[in-house]
Amino acid sequence: MRMLCLLMLTAAALTACATQQTPKEVEDFVARRDLCDHFRGEIPDPEQVEQMRETLGQIDRYCTGTDAALAALKERYRGNPDVMEKLGGYEAHIERKR
Repeated sequence: MRMLCLLMLTAAALTACATQQTPKEVEDFVARRDLCDHFRGEIPDPEQVEQMRETLGQIDRYCTGTDAALAALKERYRGNPDVMEKLGGYEAHIERKR
């Protein structure tokens, strides 16, 4: 009986892990976009010229292309509710207009 319980718990845990596995490209996007959003929230005062230059450089580095990447991932995984939930909290249009 103890062995059967252990097997059932193991099977349940494996099933839960399998259904919650996030595709690597989504994980990579989330990591990049979280950095992007962090730097977007760290804009220094205009008189802090060096910090402003550095922050804008990080925004360019991490944010450029994320609008298109988010749209593509939402299209690719539109049938995956777990992925859509992960992506649902991100703004669709955040890139600076030049």
